[in-house]
Amino acid sequence: MMNWNKLLSTKRYGQDHNDPVLASRSPFHKDQDRIVFSSAFRRLQDKTQVHTLAESDYVRTRLTHSMEVASVGRSLGANAGQVIIDRHLKDSDYSPADFGHIVSAACLAHDIGNPPFGHFGEEIIRYWFKNGANATGRVDGLNHAQICDFEMFEGNAQGFRVLTKLQNWRNSGGLRLTYATLGTFMKYPRTSIVEEPAAGDSGGKKFGVMQSELDAFREIARELELLQRGTDDYWSRHPLTYLVEAADDICYSVVDIEDGYKLGRLNYAETEDLMMRILGSPPKRYAEVEDPTERISYLRAKCIGRLIGEVSDIFKDCESEILAGNFKGDLLHHSRRAKIFDEIYALCQREIYRHPERIQAELSGAEILNTLLDAFYEANLDWENYQADGTPMNPRSSVLMTLFPDGDKQKRSRYDWLLGITDFVSGMTDSFAVRQFREIRGIE
Repeated sequence: MMNWNKLLSTKRYGQDHNDPVLASRSPFHKDQDRIVFSSAFRRLQDKTQVHTLAESDYVRTRLTHSMEVASVGRSLGANAGQVIIDRHLKDSDYSPADFGHIVSAACLAHDIGNPPFGHFGEEIIRYWFKNGANATGRVDGLNHAQICDFEMFEGNAQGFRVLTKLQNWRNSGGLRLTYATLGTFMKYPRTSIVEEPAAGDSGGKKFGVMQSELDAFREIARELELLQRGTDDYWSRHPLTYLVEAADDICYSVVDIEDGYKLGRLNYAETEDLMMRILGSPPKRYAEVEDPTERISYLRAKCIGRLIGEVSDIFKDCESEILAGNFKGDLLHHSRRAKIFDEIYALCQREIYRHPERIQAELSGAEILNTLLDAFYEANLDWENYQADGTPMNPRSSVLMTLFPDGDKQKRSRYDWLLGITDFVSGMTDSFAVRQFREIRGIE
């Protein structure tokens, strides 16, 4: 059974002391601020969420999505915090708002490691490492676990790398967030080589820790006393992670259909019907709203409020099961309305995610990312050969190597410089990736 006194650790990764819990500005509130003011977070404003950025100035980007998820997460966290304090922490200095800040901070960062062009960008990176042009020999010298890190590339694992290594205190704690927030951020607390995740464990569906950050997460898991599953590097989730996942799922389920309607890909009747079924009955003042677009926005707000209440109740009922590491699935799909969310997902797949304009954007994204990966790999390979035996570098490679921080000034292992490539590419905005592509191709 996990212990809330340990799960709420205010110790910061990269520091050797705990921050005091102050009523005016808690360590978890500071975590939110550190994420918001980071360059990695700002870059989310120019990264695809569902719809490509050029389609409309209305629809969500990764930045607006993350802010909305954080807003929902703050409410879920505060609701859960009151329950947890009443049950376990009556004599502590914690307030419900502290739990809201932890969940909100993790929500703000939940997409911070995603590459350009949405989840499709992750698929391209995975494929490039495993089956892309000239893939033979690409991962020579790497062990099995390191190879899996690339061939199963995950934005979630990259996000943990951003938070703990690549931002601010580079290689010395990153943003130096509290262990509580970092643990809550970790949606998939396992490595890429866990062969048989526990049945029904949402935290085992993907991996969230690369070999390069494994020691860091082991330290965090020890501090929080997360439950280890077997002997593998595989743990039960931090209980508050389920609230981060629920906040993301709520926003996806409700907001995607609102965006789909406003882009003309879903009609009014089907959008209204889905939202009404989530609510169960029309809101009291619904008839007073006349404009169809405003009606859908009004229903979206009411749906989110209803789902926050329902998910909070589910967490309250399942808290002991979650603390024991025995909870199965995710919170939202324990809802009485679970079938509706499956319908929404199927509808979005059919009418939004597979829309011709999105498919065309993905084709362009594939060409851009493959070109960048090929060019940066060739440059780093030239540098590796030059370091090994003095083989003269291609002048183009010499120029490209100047783009990497200290990339042309030190000898690095194959694993490290491949990480440098994925760090650089996944950190790009959509627009910057397009610009780099054009410059590499010599397109004015």
